[in-house]
Amino acid sequence: MKIYIGNLSFNTTEERLKNIFSDFGEVESVNIIKDKETDKSKGFAFVEIEKTENALKAIEALNGKLFDGRKLRVNQAKEMPARNNRRY
Repeated sequence: MKIYIGNLSFNTTEERLKNIFSDFGEVESVNIIKDKETDKSKGFAFVEIEKTENALKAIEALNGKLFDGRKLRVNQAKEMPARNNRRY
């Protein structure tokens, strides 16, 4: 299951996120979203946890938790519709 993590500190690393989420199960991937031009964090990330039940436990335990000085916003990620990037 894919989890959205918002309100991240700009100094949070993927390694630190993996460590906190691995307490709830096998972490398949961690992806902090970064600005393409500056390569700096945009303040949110996605984490994938193998088992849905473990992901739901992580969401419940970590939503609102203080992490790297910020109160996390943690919930199930929503699928975004595909973008049409054609230029005319």
